[in-house]
Amino acid sequence: MNTTTASHRAAGRTRGSYGFRAVAQMEWQKLRTVRSTWSIVAIFAAGMTGLSLLVLSHENYAQLSAADRASFDPTHDAFLGLVLGQLLLGILGVLAITTEFSSGMIRATFAAAPRRPLVLAAKAAVLGAVSLGIGAIIRHTAGAICALVGVLFVLPLLFLPLSPSIQNTAQNFLPHVMAANSLAAVKPVAHMLSPGLTFGLLCAYALVALAAGAWALTRRDA
Repeated sequence: MNTTTASHRAAGRTRGSYGFRAVAQMEWQKLRTVRSTWSIVAIFAAGMTGLSLLVLSHENYAQLSAADRASFDPTHDAFLGLVLGQLLLGILGVLAITTEFSSGMIRATFAAAPRRPLVLAAKAAVLGAVSLGIGAIIRHTAGAICALVGVLFVLPLLFLPLSPSIQNTAQNFLPHVMAANSLAAVKPVAHMLSPGLTFGLLCAYALVALAAGAWALTRRDA
């Protein structure tokens, strides 16, 4: 089943029972019937696990010096594949909405559920709100993925020519470093905000992107 069939079938069901639950069921049906969803999830799981095993297999705690043992953080090292995971799940979030715009199936979705912010909220609930807002703003798959790559990989490079103090300050607000500090670090990281505050900022990033995406959806034609 493709997204066209899923959208049209869900349209018939949701006209009489139009609400968040019905729209979320429609979005879940579309997401799970697309092959790329499971391919990306499989690559994500294999990449995260493989990189973790590769890194940890080269670390022998018994042979580390006293200084290295004091700074040893296996949890952080095991999550070195997080940057790959951010990219893959970000691409999944982009594809979840941009493919509907490129194929024109977004019209069927909005015909079934005219309240566009509700559609975006349902997509976010089903998908986990990963980079979905960027896709809703940009609408084009290539452009949205380029924006995602720019934020994750290019933006940190712009701070390299600057002074160390500026670099340390900037790292507090870069998504990849923030995720590593809030989700993967057991020991405090120098020059970083507290893990709780960092996680809150990451959530704020997602909310701002979704809010901007919802604003864009309500003011543009499908």
